[in-house]
Amino acid sequence: MWATIDRLRAWLDENNQRPPQEALLLRMLKLSEEVGEAAQAVIGAIGQNPRKGVSHTWQDVESELCDVAVTALVALSTLSSDARGTFSAHVAKVSQRSLGG
Repeated sequence: MWATIDRLRAWLDENNQRPPQEALLLRMLKLSEEVGEAAQAVIGAIGQNPRKGVSHTWQDVESELCDVAVTALVALSTLSSDARGTFSAHVAKVSQRSLGG
């Protein structure tokens, strides 16, 4: 998985036409866009919008959540020189805090 995240980040970097700091900020904002799409899919899966009715499936929600995860990992990889280590250490802290080790 991390090799693919690295390739996606490199592909984005190669196709970037913005200054590095702006590209970093836009990559962080992309995460908000993806979270919004996941929320839209949930609303569509339960038919909460009366104008649209049931417009999404729970499989759509799963797909959008995967987009959120990939986007977050690419953003982390952009920000951190050791995204794998940073992520692993954070998961360990969450586990310790939530599950008690």
